[in-house]
Amino acid sequence: MLPSRAADPDFNTSLAEKVQIVNEVLNQVLAEQQDIQTDLRESLRYTLSGPGKRIRSALILWCCELIAEGANANARSAAAALEMVHTYSLVHDDLPAMDDDDLRRGRPTCHKAFDEATAILTGDGLLTLAFEVLADRIDEPQLAVKLIGELARAAGSAGMIAGQVADLKAENTVGSVAMLEYIHTNKTAKMFRCAARMGALCGGAAPEPLERLGQYGLKIGLGFQIADDILDVSASSEQLGKTAGKDIQAAKCTYPAVVGIEQAKELERNLAREAVALLEPFGRRAEVLRQLAVALLDRNK
Repeated sequence: MLPSRAADPDFNTSLAEKVQIVNEVLNQVLAEQQDIQTDLRESLRYTLSGPGKRIRSALILWCCELIAEGANANARSAAAALEMVHTYSLVHDDLPAMDDDDLRRGRPTCHKAFDEATAILTGDGLLTLAFEVLADRIDEPQLAVKLIGELARAAGSAGMIAGQVADLKAENTVGSVAMLEYIHTNKTAKMFRCAARMGALCGGAAPEPLERLGQYGLKIGLGFQIADDILDVSASSEQLGKTAGKDIQAAKCTYPAVVGIEQAKELERNLAREAVALLEPFGRRAEVLRQLAVALLDRNK
């Protein structure tokens, strides 16, 4: 059973706090990079300062809190690193060779604000800086190696990049549910699973809760992408902070296109229920994660 669908003030307050924490660490990391060329520094700051939701980064902090009863410095660094990787993926996704978009997070995309070459290099810079952050800022070498491995697998050729490739190949085809699950699991859900596992690892989780939180992350991540598909056809560009209707224009393989909006919504609700059920052994300590599963159902951007 899902918690109340009403907006929870404690959840909203907690999310705002987590966003502030992540933004502070991102600003600190950039300030410490003294050798970055000025133009590149400007584009890095531009892309990272956009008003993103920071849901994946917040998930790291929440999962660490669940295990360790507090988001430690390692979790904060991991959250910043994951946000850099996520932002790099958006910069590259918006390029003319990919989704060719002019708007991201309510502002001109990186290649519009600067140029294509700068956008490519900005994405490259964010990706590599993320792993530098994990290598340098995590205070336990074994933990650093585990976190680097988690993020590399989720974002790499058998993860997010695989999903992007399949997404592009599926354009202008008759999609299937199996194809959708492959695309969205790799393109989006694995990064949510990665976030949950990174947070749990930072908190010192044992294998069973680590696996349970990873499965929770996978389910809310898939639900998050289904919601994205629905919003593309039901929300405005102003609401989304990016161009609405792009999936239809590009003949993308999406849940509304393949199964219809109502069935897509039902799949989203089922995933949220399954995610909440995975949290049962954690009791009331996991309430914010239960609220997250509900909040993702009701988001409008």
